[in-house]
Amino acid sequence: MASYLNTSVKNGCFGCEACAQVCSKRAIHMVEDEEGFRYPQVDQSLCINCRMCNKVCPYENMPLKSQEEKVAFGGYIKNETVRRESTSGGAFSAIVDTWCDTNYVIFGAVADGVKVYHSYTTDKTDMGRFRKSKYSQSCIGSAYKDARKFLDEEKKVIFSGTPCQISGLKAFLGNTNQDNLLTVEVICEGVPSPHFVRKYDEWMQLKHGSKIKVLDYRYKDGKKWDFQVMYTSLESGHRFKIDRWFNPFWSIWLNHLMSRPACYECPFTTIGRVADISLGDLWGVHLYCPELYGGNGGASLIICNTKKGKRALASAQRELYGHELDFTTALKYQSPMCKAINQNPQREMFMKDLLEMDYKTLCMKWAKKPTFKLLWAKYVWGNRQKVFVWNLKQKLWR
Repeated sequence: MASYLNTSVKNGCFGCEACAQVCSKRAIHMVEDEEGFRYPQVDQSLCINCRMCNKVCPYENMPLKSQEEKVAFGGYIKNETVRRESTSGGAFSAIVDTWCDTNYVIFGAVADGVKVYHSYTTDKTDMGRFRKSKYSQSCIGSAYKDARKFLDEEKKVIFSGTPCQISGLKAFLGNTNQDNLLTVEVICEGVPSPHFVRKYDEWMQLKHGSKIKVLDYRYKDGKKWDFQVMYTSLESGHRFKIDRWFNPFWSIWLNHLMSRPACYECPFTTIGRVADISLGDLWGVHLYCPELYGGNGGASLIICNTKKGKRALASAQRELYGHELDFTTALKYQSPMCKAINQNPQREMFMKDLLEMDYKTLCMKWAKKPTFKLLWAKYVWGNRQKVFVWNLKQKLWR
């Protein structure tokens, strides 16, 4: 397949940035388009036509996907503090803590206000900044180059990111010895335009005179994993919380109105995976493994795709409460691992409004209010209540 580098068709670019990092002449720069998504721009005056950019483009040369038998594991970290600070069950922290013993480097996405970028640390006590889902495609920067440098120095490298970023890393590394590399991907449902959250930041500045300092898309607010709130903290000290089901972001994003064009044709939504480990929320827990619900504090699904991933899980299990699951059953509740998101026919119209409207007007037009059926399912007869009844039955049957 011909990539964006050759055709300028936006569906042919994942935004992984491998091409920009591999260019020895620095002829490629990532530039935002009108929708806020970053694409490679080639300076022809510097380009020597070596075609290295094409060689490392996962759209043109997809890295090998593991077809090994999967191992699925559900549960949560035993450390309640870490679990509370994590979006789901804290599985990534458990994997990092046990895999990173000596001479290691940890790569992940970091949030700075509404900006998200990749960074690394050589101290796992500092890895808290990699926790939490960012719901934004991070700027990779020099992360691939840095990872290769550390691997050449025979350090253990753990690299987390979206499936396309992991593929970009693998393609970039090429023949580099990867024995000491462990890749961990998040189960992704498409990356939204950064313009939306920027509009939100502008609205906060206009209304409260202060920029966003911390944006937590899925703040548990105690033990509320099922219906987390969006938590916003401003530089001024003001704090705001909005219930997940009344949050305009979720309504618009989950209706697939503002995802990157390539996400609608994502080739990573298959059982074959590039990463060693896939991580996500343990959705469906109340239906097929309610014993892992853990009081609504958050639970993780860990899918091991390679032997290396299985070894990492085996070590991490001493810090996790949980057990192995049937992979086929777990997959039923992970649609992003099975199919790409649907193209919303109103996307073009929404993106036009995103560029022209202020945040409040945009949300009033496009964000849908939750239905009574949804509110009933979440608050009156939701997962908590169903798990409570299940636990009660278990006690009565003993």
